[in-house]
Amino acid sequence: MVARPLMPGTVVITGGCGFLGAALSKRIVDDGLVLSDGQHLTSPQIHLWDQPGAQVPVLPKVHFKAVDIADKNAVRAAMPDDVVLIYHLAAVVSGQAEADFELGMRVNLGGTNAVLEAARAKSPGMPVIGTSSLAVYGGSPQEPLTEDTQIQPQNTYGVTKAMAELVMADYHRRGWADARTLRLPTVTVRPGKPNAAASSFASSIIREPLNGVPAVCPVDPEMMLWVASPDAAVAALWHAASVAKADWPAFGAVNVPGLRVQVSEMIAALRARAGDDTANLIEMKPDQRIIDIVGTWPTLFDTRLAQSLGFVGDESFEAILDQAFLMK
Repeated sequence: MVARPLMPGTVVITGGCGFLGAALSKRIVDDGLVLSDGQHLTSPQIHLWDQPGAQVPVLPKVHFKAVDIADKNAVRAAMPDDVVLIYHLAAVVSGQAEADFELGMRVNLGGTNAVLEAARAKSPGMPVIGTSSLAVYGGSPQEPLTEDTQIQPQNTYGVTKAMAELVMADYHRRGWADARTLRLPTVTVRPGKPNAAASSFASSIIREPLNGVPAVCPVDPEMMLWVASPDAAVAALWHAASVAKADWPAFGAVNVPGLRVQVSEMIAALRARAGDDTANLIEMKPDQRIIDIVGTWPTLFDTRLAQSLGFVGDESFEAILDQAFLMK
């Protein structure tokens, strides 16, 4: 597809001050964006929506606005007139959603409704790219899983994400928004500090020891995970905007490529790369609450659909570890 120039427009990123939003903003500032019709955003304005007091990345043409994502009136009022693309990343993460049912529903489902309705009101058919999770699956599905595998979430986070996927799909079907959902693997190694996600340990058992800080592994080291690096996750979000409308699946949800890795393999890779003193900072301390959530997530996917659309995953966990070293 040959990129065609486009008059300047604005890209909105909800939850934009999180690590994915900040990294995506930098990618857009550095490389621009190509939309699904081939139009090229070479230097768009970027509006990051997040909670008051959020840490805003210092980048050219990046602006911050505090927005209650679940308040439909606030979302509609904040939507800029020249918006051409929305990335909906705002969410209550897994452990927090399980602990606070009402908040998880309000933000993960209500926020998606608010964003979609504001997009529809501003410009029917506008592209809205949202993130979902492998947590929408559950039970004991046959692996490898595909987009056709039945979703049976086993925790509140997965339930809210599944419902948000369905709403996105209906807006897509009706032509009210070019709604596209990316089911991301567990992203590791996340920069920053641990958060309330049940999978937060997948980053902390690497990130903290690399910085000389003890970390806790709350699951059996034999547990398998489906993971992707921050670079791969950002690349997927950036690429999703450019896929032609005719090629995107009707339901709208795509499983992003990842790697299947055992927790013990992650620790062994860290030990081989950083030494025993670093790896020995990890304490094995089972946490049944974490196990009950993460243990329901599948760990092997057939991502041929995503690959046919141009999505690319990580080569190895060692390559992911290389990124973690750069973040030290």
